[in-house]
Parts: sequence; structure tokens; C-alpha cells
Amino acid sequence: MLRGMTVLLVCQLIGEATVRALNVPAPGPVLGMALLFAVLLWRGAPDWLDQVGQGLLRFLPLFFVPAGVGVLNHIQLMRAEWLAIAVALLVSTIITMIVTAGALMLFLRLTGGRKASGHATECH
Repeated sequence: MLRGMTVLLVCQLIGEATVRALNVPAPGPVLGMALLFAVLLWRGAPDWLDQVGQGLLRFLPLFFVPAGVGVLNHIQLMRAEWLAIAVALLVSTIITMIVTAGALMLFLRLTGGRKASGHATECH
């Protein structure tokens, strides 16, 4: 487990260092995750990394605690700006759904639909 955590943290460190050194307009952890993804595509996913991922997923709800505390700390601001927040949430949700559906349709068109799948379930 220590080996897997070390790999994850080293990828994050490389991402952070790259962002700061090259002044890249992206979060360091995202760049580190892209690096990890590239390495996994190249070398495959070892079992010890899967164990760390499963361990982190067990505690996933704890990662939302800071966001909840932040909301509670700014409750007055949220009361004052509730309409703008609601509109932003609604619009961003709609845009996300449209982009996701478009990406899926493009992916299905590029891969030939469901030919590769053994399951021929159809949605009408």
C-alpha cells in the first residue's frame, strides 16, 4: 500500500513542479493524474496500485467534508447570492449534459456503435 501511495504522490509532485516551473494554467494534481494515466496505459495497472485506489474510494465521503464546511462558513453570502448560484448550477448542469451526450454520440460514431459489445440492448 505504501508503494502505491508513493506513486500517486510522486505523480502529483511532478505535476505540481511542472505547473510551477512552466507556469502552466492547470492544476498540478490534474497534470499529475494525466501523467499517471499515460504511465498506466503504457505499463498497465499493477495490483498494488489498485489496492490503494480501493482504499481511497472507501474514504471518499470524507473528501467532501471541507467543501461542506466551506459552504457553512459562507452561508450569508449564499443567502445573498442564491439566485446567481442557482442559475449557475442549472446552466452548468445543462451544458455538462449536452457536452456529455455529444461526446458519447461522437464516440459511438467513431467506434461503430455497439458492434464490439455482445449485448444488443436498444433504447427507444
